[in-house]
Amino acid sequence: MMLSRRRAFHAIPHTLCATALLLGIAGCSSMQPSSTVTLTAALTSASEVPPNPSTGTGMAEAWLNKDTRELRWKVSFTGLTGPALAGHFHGPAAAGANAGVVVPFVGNASPFEGKTTLTPEQAADLQAGKWYANVHTAANKGGEIRGQLTPKM
Repeated sequence: MMLSRRRAFHAIPHTLCATALLLGIAGCSSMQPSSTVTLTAALTSASEVPPNPSTGTGMAEAWLNKDTRELRWKVSFTGLTGPALAGHFHGPAAAGANAGVVVPFVGNASPFEGKTTLTPEQAADLQAGKWYANVHTAANKGGEIRGQLTPKM
């Protein structure tokens, strides 16, 4: 009698482990890839074209819903030579090249936050790393700090 209880006791953990494993595998197979792409950029004066001597810095974070093409963003900055006059996403352009404004930011205080819906072409350029964030001041009208948006892995 003692032997059969021992066998039954040892069978329970194996059965539970097997069940848990199967549920885990089933759970993994039902997970869908995320429809949101996160993009980030460190903003510096050295990334400007041409570079400038500002010690200002910033960070751009953006989230693109690939299904709806809604883009949300938060761009923060500090240490600029003066108040921000404007800020924008520019593109399409590789790092080291300039491009026109694609999406303007509203306001002039850190952080810039907003959202918009992109065209299919804009969404493709953004995901390909062809957009940059730029913050402009009176001392640096062409842009004081800049950073190339890249998808976060």
